[in-house]
Amino acid sequence: MDSQTPRNLDSERSMTAPRYMEIPTFMRSSLITDLDAFDIAMVGIPYDGAVTNRPGARHGPREIRNASTMMRSIHPVTRINPYRLCRVGDAGDVPFTRAYEVEETLNDITRFFTQLYEADVVPLAAGGDHSATLAILRAMVVDGPIGMVHIDAHTDTWDEFMGCKFMHGTPFRRAVEKNLIDPGRTVQIGIRGAQNKTEGWDYSLDNGMRVIFMDEFTKIGVAAVIDEIHRVIGDGRAYISFDIDVLDPAFAPGTGTPEVGGLTTIEALTLLRGLNPLNLIGADVVEVSPPYDPSGNTALVGATIMYELLCLLAEAVSRG
Repeated sequence: MDSQTPRNLDSERSMTAPRYMEIPTFMRSSLITDLDAFDIAMVGIPYDGAVTNRPGARHGPREIRNASTMMRSIHPVTRINPYRLCRVGDAGDVPFTRAYEVEETLNDITRFFTQLYEADVVPLAAGGDHSATLAILRAMVVDGPIGMVHIDAHTDTWDEFMGCKFMHGTPFRRAVEKNLIDPGRTVQIGIRGAQNKTEGWDYSLDNGMRVIFMDEFTKIGVAAVIDEIHRVIGDGRAYISFDIDVLDPAFAPGTGTPEVGGLTTIEALTLLRGLNPLNLIGADVVEVSPPYDPSGNTALVGATIMYELLCLLAEAVSRG
């Protein structure tokens, strides 16, 4: 696609209006009514029924939408405009039929994202808790396992919690078991925090995932981490999942499972900007919990991360 050809005039026009006007869609983009008219769909997943402690991430998509009115179109470093590379819109929120049943809710998410896959639309999701990523992968991965860039304070490779195998600490163990992600092409970045058992760490390491604990991240620096991601992921298909708790709570306090000693916002932005040209099929931002975000800063950070992911996805789509 010609990077200078306007692809999304409605979205571009909406960005010239005052930010306090119009329907607060993600990035002030167009509402999607016809999937065939779009290349990338931003989707809210307002669900936190699979958390183990502090709820609140169900309110994440709404507050990220509101904060995303602060986003503009042209990237300050790459100078790309994702709305000129691709047709980008907001597909609304996933509807739930039985929101108090975890597995049924995950099935609802899978059904919704299957529609995107069948329409050849690339998803960019805002959660909601991290269990949703498994449901997205079930919809998007049909031709063998993909690579995974997992940016998080936790490995999320536990087996179960209080008898439940589908909660926000287990999605990537289930994804390996279902052959959705290739552990040999999976990188987990920012892992930290004390644990009562080493089960999650052990599973990731024993199954061949490249786990970059925060201590190593600090020692080798962002540039070396970017190089390691490209080495592990290669040029095959991949997905990015960004849990907001990878950031130090000084920058993003509004999350359910905060861990001190995390990434700064500039480290996170630099990391994401170094991931082009990964062959991406989708991405998500999860675990923004507005009840623990009194200043609204975490929602703004979540929206900014979402914009960075949008730019990466737009470049991937434009390459075909």
